[in-house]
Amino acid sequence: MAAEQEARLEDIVEHGPGTRSLVLRPATPLAFRPGQFVSCLLPVAGDTLIRPYSLASDPEAPGRLELLLDRVPDGPGSTYLFGLARGATVRFTGPWGTFVLDRAPGAPTVFVADGTGIAPIRPMLHRALATQTGHPLHLVYGAPHPERLVYRTELDHLAGTHATFTWTYVPSAALEAEIRRRYLDADTDRTRHFFLCGVGALVPTLRDLLRRGGYERRAVEYEKW
Repeated sequence: MAAEQEARLEDIVEHGPGTRSLVLRPATPLAFRPGQFVSCLLPVAGDTLIRPYSLASDPEAPGRLELLLDRVPDGPGSTYLFGLARGATVRFTGPWGTFVLDRAPGAPTVFVADGTGIAPIRPMLHRALATQTGHPLHLVYGAPHPERLVYRTELDHLAGTHATFTWTYVPSAALEAEIRRRYLDADTDRTRHFFLCGVGALVPTLRDLLRRGGYERRAVEYEKW
């Protein structure tokens, strides 16, 4: 098992009812790749729960780690984390994960995030924009309602300053139909690269939809929670 590390809870950012970011200051800066996660070690009811959370922060600032999470009803892990106050200590291991983007693919790239699935996509977007080769980058961002979107102001700023980047909000319930319409029915281009992230069955559903529709297996990367 990887060595345990500690971080201090430096800030709490409320994004809306039941969704917040925990900003951690690790004792030692953590080098990680865009898309990776840490496993938090949470002391709950006399046991240690292990809960993975994607890093939503910039790898270029390894001394500041941001975890984006929803409060899960009756979920012991998220309930514990939501109960922490600034200054609390959080233990973790990592970074982990192979759902990563080190540089922009040499093809049009589509990011699909549903809800807090935006967490690993956020640093991926920043890295893709920093290493872009001129190919368009588009984010399809799903949430139950527009007010549940996280980082909206930041995304608008990126779209306003990078001509190659655009993003679209889609209600979560309509994501599958929208991906089918845009990237299967609308044209025959199958050169795009996809990064998919979200909770539950939607992610493998989209993965299989795109691969059956003619996209190469390796061009459809995904992370399912």
